[in-house]
Amino acid sequence: MTDSDGQENRLIAERRAKLARIRETGNAYPNDFRRDSLAAELLAAYQSHTAESLVATPVEVRVAGRLMVKRVMGGTSFVKLQDRSGQIQLMLKRDRLTEPVYADFKKWDLGDIVAARGELIKTKTGELSLDAVEIRLLSKSLRPLPEKWHGITDPETKLRQRYVDLIMSEETREVFRRRSELVRFVRGFLDALDFTEVETPMMQAIPGGATARPFITHHNAFDIDLYLRIAPELYLKRLVVGGFERVYELSRVFRNEGVSTRHNPEFTMLELYQAYAGPQDLIALTENLLRGAARALTGSDVVEYQGERFDLGPPFAQVTVEAALESANPGLKGRVRDRAALAAECAKHGIEVHAQSGAGRLQYDLFEKTVESTLRGPVFMTQYPAEVSPLARSNDADPFVTDRFELFIGGRELANGFAELNDPEEQAARFHAQAHAKAAGDEEAMFFDADYVRALEYGMPPTAGLGIGIDRLAMLLTNSPSIRDVLLFPQLKPEA
Repeated sequence: MTDSDGQENRLIAERRAKLARIRETGNAYPNDFRRDSLAAELLAAYQSHTAESLVATPVEVRVAGRLMVKRVMGGTSFVKLQDRSGQIQLMLKRDRLTEPVYADFKKWDLGDIVAARGELIKTKTGELSLDAVEIRLLSKSLRPLPEKWHGITDPETKLRQRYVDLIMSEETREVFRRRSELVRFVRGFLDALDFTEVETPMMQAIPGGATARPFITHHNAFDIDLYLRIAPELYLKRLVVGGFERVYELSRVFRNEGVSTRHNPEFTMLELYQAYAGPQDLIALTENLLRGAARALTGSDVVEYQGERFDLGPPFAQVTVEAALESANPGLKGRVRDRAALAAECAKHGIEVHAQSGAGRLQYDLFEKTVESTLRGPVFMTQYPAEVSPLARSNDADPFVTDRFELFIGGRELANGFAELNDPEEQAARFHAQAHAKAAGDEEAMFFDADYVRALEYGMPPTAGLGIGIDRLAMLLTNSPSIRDVLLFPQLKPEA
């Protein structure tokens, strides 16, 4: 045990002793106080008032929050309470509160939850304060807060004890307020376009809609294994078959993959589907959504992210996957669909080449390795190989590729969309190909979903779909370097 651990344990023991004495005299955790004001509201309404006007027209308020600053000076003390909106100062006078109450107050600790009633005043320094006539302890804090000026300095502790990080850091609280604002904006944007928000199953008998490894759970009553969804796609498209021509879901999805600055096993995705629309329609929708979100959260089309500036105002660039591959790999010029040439180029970059991988698969692997990180954007990459797009519609003029696009900003994929494959026989054939790949050892290949094929056999109108990673978009719009910074409780290894 370190000295700091020992000090913390002593402080906790002292606070527990204080709590025991409070219990002897009554309810240690009362719930009968109701506040009527928040700090930010009071500051906005009365900070401009003069001291004289507040005396002439008294304003009595009731506030409550966490004790963050405490200055005891004889018969007069000053404290700052923090509620969800900010902080406000209280002035406590021994002769107004009575000696016993004031004596109890002096024993309270930073972090305690406190309530107060009194009139608003201006101090000699001009700070709006509450001159308390009543003050009460509502909840005893048994653990000391981090030192005020430094907050939590250990990054892992910030993630494991997010509740403490939120107490201490206005910057952290602002990130999650803006994330919440982003989700509200997305809903409002789509609702205004006559999309219907729905909910689809999180536990699925067949995990579909993406190429990813699922988490497995067991349903005891049915005695069957189920999978946490890797995407809501196939259920949403069933709804399109059923007549929901514009539908979306803001969904939690689960993928049994690694953890990094860009990946968390559980994350939030927006998926939407629009009947009688094509890729260019959803490219325009994506641009407008991102542009509008940037304006709503930052007030500008220009987003600053980790030292780079991205202008979301002009139309985004569009580049085909094959054009980008030839630019990044000159040896592929004119041979971008030659499997032997692709295999040789993959070997140069340390990419494993499997016997079952066709030219489309090798194109995609090489694109991920040599192109993705260079895409500063914003740029839409288009015409992805059909081999790695099992749910996308093949291009009419060139069946080797699909009418699929992905949006990149700062070297990171933010959105993925395509014209949906609505031919049930071709979909069945692609599912069979995926099943063969899975049997050959590809753990991320899709299952054969017979019910989804049956749904398509009833007829799905021409449709385009879009998926946007909400966490990555929140990273961009809050200038957060890691996905963990925009997840309240990211997945972490168990504590030792």
